[in-house]
Amino acid sequence: MPHRAFIGIGTNLGDRAANYREAIQRIGEIPGTRVVRQSSVYETEPVGDELKFPFLNGAIEVETELVAESLIKRLLGIERAMGRKRIKGRKPRVHRGKYRPRIIDLDLLFFDNEVIQTKSLQVPHPRLHERRFVLAPMAELAPALMHPKLNASISELLVALKDPHRVTLARAEALRPPSSKREIVLR
Repeated sequence: MPHRAFIGIGTNLGDRAANYREAIQRIGEIPGTRVVRQSSVYETEPVGDELKFPFLNGAIEVETELVAESLIKRLLGIERAMGRKRIKGRKPRVHRGKYRPRIIDLDLLFFDNEVIQTKSLQVPHPRLHERRFVLAPMAELAPALMHPKLNASISELLVALKDPHRVTLARAEALRPPSSKREIVLR
């Protein structure tokens, strides 16, 4: 029987919409894994002084035959293949106390109803309840999903959240592929 997992997606470098679409496509190509649903895409105010460009964020639900540890290895492999460089020996997103921009960020948010605490994996994601850019798309996909450690639903966590960072639905133009020069000339 397949496992049910939720994956958070974020990008704020390069062609954000193309990065977002490519990540979903690559996740769907993981053997034994199928993308079931995806949330709307949100534009998120960046957190940290070093971040200048807003993120595109969202979440997907997948069914997978993989165990959680294998799935996270595949997600990290997708990040590497898309150009993400993680700094060894440091937290992945923090550099000198600041958050860093990234081409793609794939987080395993939930895996079935499991609580996993290993050196390489924490599920549910340890900070998801503090992040509107995670809870808003998750509320679209699974509003009644219970956080197995906090004993609260996604909707309840979203309502209780005090995060001041702005998260809005992405405008259509932010999601369109860029026009080629030839198309621009023909218009």
